[in-house]
Amino acid sequence: MKVLVLTEYPPSAGGLSTQGQMFYRGLREIGVDVHPVHLESPLEKEWYFRWFRPDVVVGIGYWGHLPHLVLHPQQFGITAIPWLVADGFIAKYQDVLNALPLILVTSNWVKDVYMRDGIRGDNIEVLPVGCDTVSFAPRSHNDPKVRSIREALGVSDDQIMILTAGGDATSKGAQEVMRALALINGKVPDWRYVCKLWPQQRTVEQNLVDLQLAADLGIEKKVIFSTNVVSHNFMPYLLAACDIYAAPSRLEGFGMIQVEANACGRPVIAINAMAFLDTMVQGETAFLAAVAEERKITEGVFGDGNGDDNSRRVVFPNPRTVEFRASVPDIAQYLLTLMTDAGLRRRMGEAGRKHVTELFDYRQVARQFVKIVSGRLGIR
Repeated sequence: MKVLVLTEYPPSAGGLSTQGQMFYRGLREIGVDVHPVHLESPLEKEWYFRWFRPDVVVGIGYWGHLPHLVLHPQQFGITAIPWLVADGFIAKYQDVLNALPLILVTSNWVKDVYMRDGIRGDNIEVLPVGCDTVSFAPRSHNDPKVRSIREALGVSDDQIMILTAGGDATSKGAQEVMRALALINGKVPDWRYVCKLWPQQRTVEQNLVDLQLAADLGIEKKVIFSTNVVSHNFMPYLLAACDIYAAPSRLEGFGMIQVEANACGRPVIAINAMAFLDTMVQGETAFLAAVAEERKITEGVFGDGNGDDNSRRVVFPNPRTVEFRASVPDIAQYLLTLMTDAGLRRRMGEAGRKHVTELFDYRQVARQFVKIVSGRLGIR
């Protein structure tokens, strides 16, 4: 089997880029003839089409990327398989997607979103994102690289470090985590809550709101916002530096960092919805807070940013859930339980490591892809 992977290449630290890089590495390491190329490079893609002649092209992105992932390869008679995430609503390309023999999605929740918005579903297979379980592995806080991160963040040895990481904090559920921490402050050992964020204008503006919330809750001295560009090489040590990874995300099609935290032997607090139903095991690898609220919309305006040529207003026949909010009392109870029981943190971390290694190791994902393509398309 010869596979061309359309992704962000060379890879950055972003989620889609990491998904593509892990997929490429996994295929290569199990012996598949594979090359990566940037999804938005038509000349280089055509170069590969002409000399490499791939059996399939696998494109990583969301439905708005379909011109790059599907339509361009099809011009050259290449079988295109998109591997897609969801952003809440599929506003275009239903006809293109329904005509494909195979679509890959990152979770059952993403599959449900596509089917809800008009994709037939019998051509959709769930393929989870692969995790580098070699790099993302358990490490002691005494490891010099791990200790250095805690020192740089101002977290002492005797303090429990709770971590949330992402482009911004709010979308990862940090406001709910802060409200929960305020409820149990004084009932648990000394702690610090670290939010590791990506520098962008949206993050700067949202940080001000989140910091004000921390001040209003009276926990601002225990909340640390770190807004930095970091490489993927840094992330295993950051996750190892924490004691609990808490990110009950408001919208999540897979939750790569939660899986990586489990791979590093850290217990996770997430939300009992979306992709976490696929990736986390309640009470064993993670605590999943109940959904307290679903934010729904009855209409939206979709334009160039969503893959459309012209902005247009769409009225939904049924309200669409665009955001979930986790139960703050649940998060508070789960934090209290984990922060007061080091043995439980260790046991859940060990279970999480085992779970990720068995199901989400990047080589295992590559093997699963080969099995799906062989069975569905007869390509070997």
